[in-house]
Amino acid sequence: MSLIKSWVASANSGDHPFPLNNLPYGVFSTTDGDPRCGVAIGDMILDMAAAEGSGLIALADYPLFDVPFWNELMEQGPAVWTALRTRLTALLADGASERSKVEPLLVPLTDAELHLPFAVCEYTDFYAGMQHAKNMGAILRGSPNLPANWLHIPIGYNGRASSVVVSGTNLHRPNGQTKAPDADIPVFGPSKRLDIELEMGAIVGTGSDLGQPISVDEADAMIFGYVLLNDWSARDIQGWEYQPLGPFQGKAFGTSISPWIVTSAALESFRAPTPPREQQLLPYLNGSKDGLYNIELEVLMLPEGADKPTSLSKTNYNRMYYSAAEQLCHHASGGCEMNAGDLLGSGTISGPERAEFGSLMELSWAGRDPFTLDTGETRSFIEDGDTLTLRGHAQGDGFRIGFGDCTGKILPAVTVPNKP
Repeated sequence: MSLIKSWVASANSGDHPFPLNNLPYGVFSTTDGDPRCGVAIGDMILDMAAAEGSGLIALADYPLFDVPFWNELMEQGPAVWTALRTRLTALLADGASERSKVEPLLVPLTDAELHLPFAVCEYTDFYAGMQHAKNMGAILRGSPNLPANWLHIPIGYNGRASSVVVSGTNLHRPNGQTKAPDADIPVFGPSKRLDIELEMGAIVGTGSDLGQPISVDEADAMIFGYVLLNDWSARDIQGWEYQPLGPFQGKAFGTSISPWIVTSAALESFRAPTPPREQQLLPYLNGSKDGLYNIELEVLMLPEGADKPTSLSKTNYNRMYYSAAEQLCHHASGGCEMNAGDLLGSGTISGPERAEFGSLMELSWAGRDPFTLDTGETRSFIEDGDTLTLRGHAQGDGFRIGFGDCTGKILPAVTVPNKP
């Protein structure tokens, strides 16, 4: 596929993240209006509430875009998703006959504040990157051997939907219990080993019924789109609390996502196969399509006061072992009801070399081998004032499909009052 030209000139630049091939969905506001749905095209945003109100977009007998989230459209299903994409392409393509009607509905990106693009119903985070799992085993247990179940099922845990925030939201360093190996009892205080995890987030668009399993192919069709996802992690809190039931406070304080939903349709031509199975999967986890995507990813760190960020890592989503469709299929296999707006974190994406590791825990090997920033400073984990950014895009022939940055700055911990 090559670039589809738009009458919005900025969308035709080969390195712009929002060409007509993309059409990502977000929620924005301006000084003269409430948050509302928008579609990014080049350096502009098409106001979807205004487009629907003017009759340019008419997909149902009732409004779909009079709310500040995309869940209403998600629930309409794939046929309506396709109809919207087709209509938007017709309205914004070079030579469009209705350009004069659309042009007044465009808002400059620079004039907009971006918000969470959908109402997160539930959040589940997976542990589906093989290199990351092996690295963590080597760091924590002295062996890269995978857990006995890892090659058979996508391992995950249920996270906190209430803690999912849009890019640009600052987060406080979390407090929690930690215990030194030679200590008799734990202590309570700010995390000293604050980390990020480079992930992709899959958004469920249509749900499944309670008690009803779904196939991998059905799961693939249910996925509305993808975002970049940073699963912030307090490694010291996590290390003390995770046995025997898994992550809790060490993961509950914040999960950042990029502001634009890149639809599955926009990524279709970038599909990539999952790697060869090291153990044959049970039949219910087999699908007919390539489940991953060629999405180039990068992690950057900007210390407070620095002029520009340091690139820490570059990898690709195709490094994953399990696809989002396989994760969704397994999630529903026991009868769990899935809903529009459910968010599935892929798990940390790491490649085989240090330059491809997707967490600071791996990059510094748990602090044993600190890394150096372009400023000359060294880091093992995040310090207060550091800003972490995830970037990602799929590279096409003369165009790229971008997500917008997923950024967050870490502020000092909030003092927890002690009862006298």
